Amino acid sequence: MKDLNADHSCTSPKTPNFRQRRRLNEILPDINKSNGILLLVNDKYKYKSMWIRAYSSLWMLACVALIIYMGHLYIWAMMVVIQIFMASELFNLLRIANQDKRLPKFKLLNWHFFFTAMLYVYGRILSQHLVNTVTSDKFFYRLVSKLIKYQMVICYFLYIAGFVWFILSLKKRYYKYQFGQYAWTHMILIIVFTQSSFMVANIFQGIFWFLFPALLIAMNDVAAYFFGFFFGKTPLIKLSPKKTWEGFIGASIATMIAAFTFANFLGRFQWLTCPRKDLSTGWLECDPDQIFKPDYIPMPGLVPHGIPEKEIAVLPVQWHALWLGLFASIIAPFGGFFASGFKRAFKIKDFGDSIPGHGGFTDRMDCQMVMAVFVYIYHQSFVVPHDYSIDVLLEQIMRDLGFEEQLALYTKLGQILQERHIL
Repeated sequence: MKDLNADHSCTSPKTPNFRQRRRLNEILPDINKSNGILLLVNDKYKYKSMWIRAYSSLWMLACVALIIYMGHLYIWAMMVVIQIFMASELFNLLRIANQDKRLPKFKLLNWHFFFTAMLYVYGRILSQHLVNTVTSDKFFYRLVSKLIKYQMVICYFLYIAGFVWFILSLKKRYYKYQFGQYAWTHMILIIVFTQSSFMVANIFQGIFWFLFPALLIAMNDVAAYFFGFFFGKTPLIKLSPKKTWEGFIGASIATMIAAFTFANFLGRFQWLTCPRKDLSTGWLECDPDQIFKPDYIPMPGLVPHGIPEKEIAVLPVQWHALWLGLFASIIAPFGGFFASGFKRAFKIKDFGDSIPGHGGFTDRMDCQMVMAVFVYIYHQSFVVPHDYSIDVLLEQIMRDLGFEEQLALYTKLGQILQERHIL
């Protein structure tokens, strides 16, 4: 058998060309996989890649921390930018350059569907926040009310316009490619928006519900990397040859510990726990939810006699955090395995190269998307109270009334309170 690693002279007629060399690079990992060469403990370049990955992670952490400090709207804007990068990476995955050259403006059609989907999804999520922002101005309130009322109609006709545009752009000999791109575009919209819209909804429930699960995924990813880096010997799954059982189990334990401690720390900041009900950027103050108010658990048998404190403060959200940590360490990694299988199907290493050492934005957000959906469902099912109070009912009634009806209701309530000498 000919040695695949044999050196060839540049003048040799048997020197492999670029395509052959690329093919050899694809074959070699499969040949060496059985010998464990793909495991991180056996990678001779692992320290170089680790430092590149570490520098990129620090830059990302600093940028995200600044955006979180700036507030809800800036976090939402960050998510929009990430979605655009993700869509761009996925759009380019199945593109054929010579086909696109013969189909002018066909790429623009994909982005038309993308921004139509963005208008629909975010219009539904932010409609009430927008109303709360402009209620003090009668003109803007009416304008926003009309936009919200007809938002679904506007998005529908924008989509129909794109559909007609697609039909008119069909060209003979390119039908299969064009319909493939049409289907691929819609799948991207489902992958990107169906999941990331839950992440945006979590932001306005309180930055805690966006930041905390993101930190859990990051913690699990970092812990799995380092446990696999130093101790990984047993391959976990064929889709990701560098993943090991040692990394998976070690990361799960580290994530559960981090979940309990991170929740206690983050749950003490009103900026993170208060929900945002409008689109303003001012500082938030609110009466913390009950799950963010500490319970004091007596521990007399475990505390030494020399220490005066005989109880420990635990936030109720920490018990919820354990369930989130369990999901982040066991189920969310399968989002990464799904992405790995996806990349293998298309014979690519990463979705992009936007982040040195990490790949593209899609490579970083695969597990985050799975986690965001679970956090939203968990929050709505087990955290949000379902016993509707008078305040909640009044808020729902006011939401369904027009500006004049709200003004009349406020006037009537004022008269009643004055008659009863309350005001």
